[in-house]
Amino acid sequence: MSPARMMIALVLVGASVLRPTPAFATPVEERIVEDPLGAEAHALNRALRDRLREIGFTGSVEATLPERLGRPINRKLATVGRLLWFDTVTGLNDDNSCGGCHSPTNGFGDTQSIAIGIENNNLVGPSRTGPRNQRRAPMVINNAFFPTLMWNSRFASLSGDPFDNSGGLSFPAPESLTLSYLPHLLTAQAFIPPTERNEVAGFDFVGDNFAIREEVLNRLNAIPEYVHLFGRVFPEVQLGAPIDFDMFGQAIAEFEFTLTFTDTPLDRFARSKQSAMTNQQKRGALLFFGEAGCVSCHAVSGGSNEMFSDFQQHVLAVPQVSPDVTNSVFDGPGANEDFGLEQVTGNADHRYMFRTSPLRNLAMQTSFFHNGAFTTIEDAVRHHLDVFESARNYDPGHLDEDLRGPVGPIEPALARVDPLLSQPIELSESEFEDLVAFLREGLLDKRALPKNLMKLIPREVPSGRPVMIFEEPAALVAEELANDVEAAAVRPTRPEPASVAVAVNRLQQNYPNPFNPSTTIAFSLAARGRVSLVIYDALGARVRSLLDDVRDAGVSSVGWDGRGDEGTEAASGVYFCRMVAGSFNETRRLVLVR
Repeated sequence: MSPARMMIALVLVGASVLRPTPAFATPVEERIVEDPLGAEAHALNRALRDRLREIGFTGSVEATLPERLGRPINRKLATVGRLLWFDTVTGLNDDNSCGGCHSPTNGFGDTQSIAIGIENNNLVGPSRTGPRNQRRAPMVINNAFFPTLMWNSRFASLSGDPFDNSGGLSFPAPESLTLSYLPHLLTAQAFIPPTERNEVAGFDFVGDNFAIREEVLNRLNAIPEYVHLFGRVFPEVQLGAPIDFDMFGQAIAEFEFTLTFTDTPLDRFARSKQSAMTNQQKRGALLFFGEAGCVSCHAVSGGSNEMFSDFQQHVLAVPQVSPDVTNSVFDGPGANEDFGLEQVTGNADHRYMFRTSPLRNLAMQTSFFHNGAFTTIEDAVRHHLDVFESARNYDPGHLDEDLRGPVGPIEPALARVDPLLSQPIELSESEFEDLVAFLREGLLDKRALPKNLMKLIPREVPSGRPVMIFEEPAALVAEELANDVEAAAVRPTRPEPASVAVAVNRLQQNYPNPFNPSTTIAFSLAARGRVSLVIYDALGARVRSLLDDVRDAGVSSVGWDGRGDEGTEAASGVYFCRMVAGSFNETRRLVLVR
């Protein structure tokens, strides 16, 4: 892997009050009005309204959460869960947390094509390194409504309803059905991640799942702040009883309940706001729910809870990607395959089957399918349209370097491909673009954007351990810096080239932002001009001249590899980056960690 890199920027990513779930109105009787956009828009509105009614899509599933829980969300308990989510104290390997694989920078999903758990470099984002697991960590947004969890559905509510434990809550051994007394599938599922060796527990601790959980509880009960926080919710803890794992599971699940974001353009359209969607999104939606056949598996009615998944297992013949370095065991004679559901059932007929991925907030994902084989929505859709063409001509060159090795055998998977995809699906180029626009924009709740979710990263956690460093997505950094450029351009007091954001630390909750062993310093210019960037040590001695050149207006960046002008490695410590552009002169603090 290449050295860790990150964009540096300055914002407080502090603890924030969890937002209440919006109380959406139930669907009201629609009023047919004259469409000012013309006959096409009017026809699209009517066709999509009729289709959504036909399949039973209401756009109001989020409003049902308190009723299905039988109570409002407990904000105090959710706050405890949020702190646990980002605290490495719950992982016995001491170097990963839930947030390491389920990051607010990506819809509480993975920043990688295949997850990196233990032995990571303390970064969460594109620069994360370490041995890989077997699959991509799925997004947990909206998973309160999922009747099965994980790519091979190994965690499931047997009633088909995550809020109903009457049929039992099924897990692999040793838990099996023993967690069925818990009130929700997520409460039970929270028992499992701390026991996963390659994700957080590590391979050094001696003991089974129950011993691992006992050790996690020992840690939590030894931290006065956690005892206090749990005591605010559970009277028995306040009276001296220890924190138990039922409480832990409830806290994690409660935080996940707050991560319900289903107010998308499609949902608003279904609730009678016709202007919520563009014509292109509407055309794409009609394809999705009609001719393209997507809804056959990405279901929205019945037990799917409008989550765009039938939560069943299918063979899509996704190219077999495996990493150079892994702490997991891959399948097949070449140890380069993933047998999917067969790993759970032991039934060879279930080989290569994976759960249909829910599609809400799809735009927040960095990659797609169980192993992140595709990294754009466009390529993921193309694979669905012709799995044989896509799989046989797959090139992993767009993946991270350690995932570009020879792909595993694909013909055995193609021999089992789901009948729904056995023949190519023909779409024109404009239809393809409409479908992608619907998936990318029509299913996005903007509350799930990184700039909103990163506010949930706590500045500190009760254990006192450092919180992992979260790299803000580069596109968001560029967008925000570009906004600064625009503001600077109309600022009468600074007409000359001027930076409004240099080395600003918006990536990490602790200021300043450590980097190891390299970093990218981003800046923006309101107009073309000469820029000087120089690194100084804490005593003011010059260490490295990074830039002295003319740059165009807009966002630019320069990397520092942690070396001085002579090429020698600078020691760990505090450094300063000074930028001069016209009359603008600004210095930002950096911390180099070796």
